[in-house]
Amino acid sequence: MSDYDAVDRALLAALSADPRATVVALADRLGLSRNTVQARMSRLEASGAFLSFERSIDPAPLGFPLEAFISVHVRQKRLREVVDDIARIPEVIQAHGLSGSIDLLVRVICRDAHDLFRIDGEILAIDGVERTETSLAMGELIPYRLGPLLEREV
Repeated sequence: MSDYDAVDRALLAALSADPRATVVALADRLGLSRNTVQARMSRLEASGAFLSFERSIDPAPLGFPLEAFISVHVRQKRLREVVDDIARIPEVIQAHGLSGSIDLLVRVICRDAHDLFRIDGEILAIDGVERTETSLAMGELIPYRLGPLLEREV
């Protein structure tokens, strides 16, 4: 955050609050010119401030009402190959490498418990996976957010 000034942080906070806001709407909201907002947006994008612009899509209407997290324990020096193989499973929507006893935390969507069992079996069948532990997501309690951090004074 130290690389961004107060205007950049205000622009990021406004985008966090309303990701679909147009440049004109952002300019009005922040009391800036459209050109200033456009230039700042271009600079922020070039600096890597924005993550993927892919829209979040609810998987439930697509037939995937269940979400689970699978903790994956990987054999030493096999992480890259395991990650490549896991990425080929369409129901895997995200994965993080972790420190500690768990090597990967894989987020999956599935149709039902049988589907989750199948997906877990696909992961277990990957050469280099030692074991998995699966937890069914009961609900998202705090969605991904940066607004409160952006609003905090630095």
